[in-house]
Amino acid sequence: MLTGRSTHTFLRPFIQPPLPRVAQTLTRSLRISRVAMSRAEAEKLIQRNPHPDFKKVEAGREAWDKSLEWSVKQTIKPDWKYGDGANDGGASLKIPHVEIDPHEEGRPAVFNYKLLISGIIPRPIGFLSTRSKDGSSTNLAPFSWFQMITHDPPLFTIGYAGGFDKAKDSLKNLVESGECVINIISEHFVEAANATSVNAPYGESEWSLSGLTPAPSSTVKASRVKEAIFSIEGKLESTREFASKANPGKKSAVLATIEGTRFWVREDAINGDKNLIDPAVLKPISRLGGMTYGRTTEGFEILRPDYEETVAKNEEARKLVKPKLEGQ
Repeated sequence: MLTGRSTHTFLRPFIQPPLPRVAQTLTRSLRISRVAMSRAEAEKLIQRNPHPDFKKVEAGREAWDKSLEWSVKQTIKPDWKYGDGANDGGASLKIPHVEIDPHEEGRPAVFNYKLLISGIIPRPIGFLSTRSKDGSSTNLAPFSWFQMITHDPPLFTIGYAGGFDKAKDSLKNLVESGECVINIISEHFVEAANATSVNAPYGESEWSLSGLTPAPSSTVKASRVKEAIFSIEGKLESTREFASKANPGKKSAVLATIEGTRFWVREDAINGDKNLIDPAVLKPISRLGGMTYGRTTEGFEILRPDYEETVAKNEEARKLVKPKLEGQ
């Protein structure tokens, strides 16, 4: 049962001891290199804020609806059967598609960024807390290039724009210390989490600007966010740097793989077996395109079909069975 208490329980993942960490060394003398397009030029193309006066636009919108609670609905077509295809009656087949070459001549790389963040939605947000190896500096920042990739061992990925030569505080700290905490952003601290995305100079605290509360961790030195309902302590497993195709000779991205070493879940969100988090309590925030974010207030359940039960024993479904390469 879920309790009404607001303290946290930390869970030890059922894994073998942490794997040896593979980290690439960064020095304190990291410098920002000159790239073909400046950050200001890139931001102009991205048009992250399409509103001349955002606060004026925001003031004209409906207020946040606090009454919305997590609910589970039916699927669009509960009576769907094998062979039915899309549930829109074929309407989606009538609209043509546009083919886009991500590397066509004259297409800025930031166009791919803008396209992808508006098409791969919703995306989970990894709210990353890091500390420099010597403990002199901390960083707190949200990342939507974030995902869980496996459970045994618990592995997560975070993508960074730019190579090691352009590393910002979060990547510097992660590589130097080999540690971090991944926090999941919930509705009750979304504004504070967003404040940490400010481009503060190295050494200035995003914690104090946000007003969020650092809490001690168990296996890493970086603090977890106490307001977060779910947090994951992690050790850096590996990094990989990628070369730019838009600007040959330059590095454009770093992928970090992190192994979870401790889980922290607020007690009112976890079940008795400590293996299920209640979405009605977690209320996670997701990233959409541009500067738009999403709430998670509605879901649906759908059974994963079993071939023997739903196809082999179904005469109508068996008639639809064809070799994989036929017409594909």
